[in-house]
Amino acid sequence: MDLVTIGSRPARILDFDIENRPLSYLGSDFTTADVTAIAAGWTDEDEVKVWALGEVSQKKMLKEFVKMYNEADMVTGHFIRDHDLPHINSALLELGLEPLSEKLTSCTKRDLLKRKGISASQESLGAVLGIEAPKVHMSPSDWREANRLTKAGITKTKERVSGDIIQHRQLRAALVERGWLGTPRMWSPTSYAR
Repeated sequence: MDLVTIGSRPARILDFDIENRPLSYLGSDFTTADVTAIAAGWTDEDEVKVWALGEVSQKKMLKEFVKMYNEADMVTGHFIRDHDLPHINSALLELGLEPLSEKLTSCTKRDLLKRKGISASQESLGAVLGIEAPKVHMSPSDWREANRLTKAGITKTKERVSGDIIQHRQLRAALVERGWLGTPRMWSPTSYAR
């Protein structure tokens, strides 16, 4: 059970994940990224909303996600403060949209209690904790199709990004139940605090 509350009511928590593709070279082998899919769902509901580039514009995808983000008291995901939130903010900047607002976050990678010798990847933690929902794998060929926005690639991307939400909900619940997830932290678009 999630014990995060806002005043006397349970917090409204949005679980989300993104997929992205390489976009341009900045020098050497460092590439920028382009958000290609977003999945999001409330932790107390089964539905997962999925937006994928090639089916909707990036602007529509981001606007619809931001609407849900703004309704949330807290957001959760795996490595969201270092990866997902900054990538979304970059896309918003490029499209001339408002930045994400400061938000309470629970990250199952960065807020995981200290340990050694156990990978903190979502897939590995899921296996260690016996999570039933699998990680949806993509081969290099699948990624090429996904990054080219082919019909098959978009389908596979949507399966992966929504599968990550389904697995993550179970993972986070198991970590909370076992006392292995630290206190949620505030994320700000003006700070890189982890």
